[in-house]
Amino acid sequence: MDTTLRASIIERSIAVAGHQRSVGLEDAFWKALEEIAGGQEVTLSDLVTIIDCDRQDSELSSAIRVFVLRFYCDRIANHQGRPRDLLIV
Repeated sequence: MDTTLRASIIERSIAVAGHQRSVGLEDAFWKALEEIAGGQEVTLSDLVTIIDCDRQDSELSSAIRVFVLRFYCDRIANHQGRPRDLLIV
């Protein structure tokens, strides 16, 4: 029995700093990113632009995955009473 998790990559065209970019992420990451953007009252494009500006030497898709992971880790830590800095205001 193959227990390997397989998630297909969904390519989307998104405006990043006013320029169209193609970004490939798994559907779960797109949904999480949309949820975060809505909660922060920013557009998806604005949130991805923020992530793009803050990323180091990584691909944009990788930076987005790390951002989403850190966001939810921070949320869990805050819920458990261990304050951590969120990545966006």
